[in-house]
Amino acid sequence: MVQSVDHVALLPAYLAAGTAVLVFLVDLLVARRGAVLAAAALGVLATAAGAFWLRRQPDRQTFCVAGDACSYVVTDRAALLAVLFALLTLGVLAFSAPLLRSRAVPAGEYCFLLAASMTGGVVLGFAGDLITLIVALETLTVPLYILVGLRRQALQSAEGAVTFFVVSVVATAVALLGAALLYALTGAVHLGRLAAALTADNDRLRSLPLTATAVVLVLVGLAFKVAAVPLHAWAPAAYDGAPVPVAAYLSTASKLGGVVAILYVAVGALRPWLDVAGPALALLAVLTMTVGNLMALRQRRMVRLLAWSSVAQAGYILAPLGAFAVSPGRTTDALTVAVAATVAYTVFYVVLELGAFGAVVALRPADADGGSLTDYRGAAYRSPWVAGAFVLALVGLAGLPPGLAGLFAKVVVVRSLLGGGAGWLAVAVALNAVIGLAYYVRASVALFGPPGPAGRARVAWPVAAALGAVTLVALVVGFAPQLILDAAAR
Repeated sequence: MVQSVDHVALLPAYLAAGTAVLVFLVDLLVARRGAVLAAAALGVLATAAGAFWLRRQPDRQTFCVAGDACSYVVTDRAALLAVLFALLTLGVLAFSAPLLRSRAVPAGEYCFLLAASMTGGVVLGFAGDLITLIVALETLTVPLYILVGLRRQALQSAEGAVTFFVVSVVATAVALLGAALLYALTGAVHLGRLAAALTADNDRLRSLPLTATAVVLVLVGLAFKVAAVPLHAWAPAAYDGAPVPVAAYLSTASKLGGVVAILYVAVGALRPWLDVAGPALALLAVLTMTVGNLMALRQRRMVRLLAWSSVAQAGYILAPLGAFAVSPGRTTDALTVAVAATVAYTVFYVVLELGAFGAVVALRPADADGGSLTDYRGAAYRSPWVAGAFVLALVGLAGLPPGLAGLFAKVVVVRSLLGGGAGWLAVAVALNAVIGLAYYVRASVALFGPPGPAGRARVAWPVAAALGAVTLVALVVGFAPQLILDAAAR
């Protein structure tokens, strides 16, 4: 029997959904772009504040069956994830201010869809079963199909939206098929009960090839959200076709959602089957980082370069969980270290990637795409502070000083792999990191080249403020990485 609903536990979800409704009403009644953007920002801040307050109210749960299996569970980790999703949305809204002022996209539709997507991300962190998790992930993703296609005068925008939609439908079908097979085999959808069922009926399930198939299908379907191979081809087309702030959201919030989903399923539900999940994730990691880096070497357009870089970064994110391909029977402590490394790398990556896209927004005209590398020549002379923030983000993603956040992120991943007995995977990460240096350095050097076409002379204050805040965070976590590492290990 389902218990009564705890509405306090649902506060972040209510605030996030309420933000979308508020934006819709303001756009309908006031129809002023500044008012719509202000309403969206206010709602996002309220969502972050509500989620942060909720972390002080632990052990709240709702939609529970027999008291031990809940679809929505409040934990400190889930509340912090909701705060992170809200802050990422706030940053993207700030980067979107010049775009909305230029009337290149409809402000009401844009902010409404962004708030709706944020709602999915907020709920995702609290998910306690496969159904809630997949529905939240789709709520995060579906509004992005339209956002990618909002540059209505650009053919590549429509192409990116269609590519994104088609590949997403296939990935969702694969994940749902895997989830349905797991339910047919175990009779459970709640993450904890699914893990218990896989443990209790281990001998019978081991004899059924269908179980391993279900595990792999779920992981491959969810890997779409982080743009992992083989479901990665949508990323360059979607990133380059979308408005640049939307590309920033795709590469940060959307990827964060995919990482959370994979962690919840692989560690929370499929832990008894890490001997299958581990090799699958290790293979995905190696293919993803290698394909992403090799393709990035060929790119001459800035956003496409960042898109393929994002694909490669997804491989680094998944790599620590692949350590269980070597020894699936490792202790709980080893699994905790692997999860902490994945979470820490994801946070470092999200901060640096948001900074990189923020710099692209600042250096390009409001209604333009990301442009080619030659369009950024001389940016260091026209906008030295913006170029400095851009270089910091790029060298951080490469894992070089002074981008210490990215350097520590890669060290954490390699260290967790070596400690987990996956030396071959650590070597793969190190080799790919060396390959990645080439295109990150090329993009950085372009900023200091002889002046090319003039960029925008003045940076809008919301963009400058958001980029400054993100760069400051990158510097802080670079010099004090233990703040992230300690939080990730909890």
